[in-house]
Amino acid sequence: MYAVVRTGSKQYKVSPGDRITVEKLEVPEGKKYTFEEVVLYHDGENLVASPKELAKVKVAARVLDQGRTDKTVVYKYKPKKGYHRKRGHRQQLTRLEIEEITMRKTAPRQKAASGKVAGTAAGTSEKG
Repeated sequence: MYAVVRTGSKQYKVSPGDRITVEKLEVPEGKKYTFEEVVLYHDGENLVASPKELAKVKVAARVLDQGRTDKTVVYKYKPKKGYHRKRGHRQQLTRLEIEEITMRKTAPRQKAASGKVAGTAAGTSEKG
């Protein structure tokens, strides 16, 4: 069983028990995280790629720790001009352990559109 999830503009193929490193998530260490966007699901027999069916899939993970990569140095210069620029960058990361991948029997209910009043057309105002 595996799923493909999207986070931080990247996609990851995950199975229960896998440990992955993703771009920083604002979740404290030890807490659970549920992936919002599941792109693909395979349970050993069936491959699910339909958005309607993927709404039923839940991928739960536990945050192991927050960290940063090694420093990447960017050095620019122009010969014979005395121009030198040195910059460094350390990307913040979150390590996750995939705990479970489940598929519900029914899709979660969609929330009703907020801020719209039934019976009135958009762009019109009621005058009394």
